[in-house]
Amino acid sequence: MRFHATPLPGAYVIELDELNDDRGFFARAFDADEFESRGLNPRVVQCNLSYNRRAGTLRGFHYQTEPAAESKLVRCIRGAVHNVIVDLREAGPTYLRHTAVQLSAASRRALYIPPLVATAMQTLTDDAELYYQVGEAYTPSAERGLRHDDPRLGVTWPLPVRDISDKDAAWPLIDEGALSS
Repeated sequence: MRFHATPLPGAYVIELDELNDDRGFFARAFDADEFESRGLNPRVVQCNLSYNRRAGTLRGFHYQTEPAAESKLVRCIRGAVHNVIVDLREAGPTYLRHTAVQLSAASRRALYIPPLVATAMQTLTDDAELYYQVGEAYTPSAERGLRHDDPRLGVTWPLPVRDISDKDAAWPLIDEGALSS
């Protein structure tokens, strides 16, 4: 595996080291020791699938607060998505900054998202599917979100938002107290 740092500390794009032959290839997709050696949380307590029927579907921004802040390792296993992460670690130099990564089944890249970094994705293709390894259990009382169109974030989405849940559309703006509580 090759780890490529993003502009947000602790977030990495991870590429596979493929061992190819005439049958295809073999690659290690996760190695707890490799993660731990970089100071990343290797713990996996849940694995989730997200299937999305139509291009333009948007999910997020989602994160959990302490004591249930979660790391995520996200991989697109069908189609393609535009994944955006926002740093919510107040003490850090990149607080409220974001970065975007395209993930696709073709590239086989993954994105490691550290705790207290919100994530959202927009599908670029119909029938896009993501596989998440999550470092903490889903804890409804710790669940928080940001609006995908919050002007303070300044995120530009590649496609018009076609589908979004009522819950994701209703997260408050930062200036309306999204980060309090």
